[in-house]
Amino acid sequence: MTRTAPAFPEAPTCEKKELLWERIQHGYPGEVRERAIRLVLDHQGEHASQWEAIGSIAAKFGCTAETLRRWVRQAERDSGLRAGTTTDERERIRALERDVRELRQVNEILRKASAHFAQAELDRPLKR
Repeated sequence: MTRTAPAFPEAPTCEKKELLWERIQHGYPGEVRERAIRLVLDHQGEHASQWEAIGSIAAKFGCTAETLRRWVRQAERDSGLRAGTTTDERERIRALERDVRELRQVNEILRKASAHFAQAELDRPLKR
């Protein structure tokens, strides 16, 4: 008896795989995010909960409900509707952390150079 592989109609085709991979690499376009967020905020009154609205709209946009929920929460923080760090503040924090990291590296280099030259000064013979 020979077995054949079962047909999986829900299995992604090569084209769908390429689109999925592109989405994973580059994320969703900003316009898609903004439209999905706007739809959730505009239509959440038509659903029993915001989560239900998110689930319904996420399915239409081809993203997970959790992804859309995170976008909505960040949009709420950015607009002041929810407490938390805004996108601008997050970017500023990242830039400051990067500056601190660079300054620590520079300080370490200077500390090592200073120790090296101090040792060289001690090893130098005295002039009479």
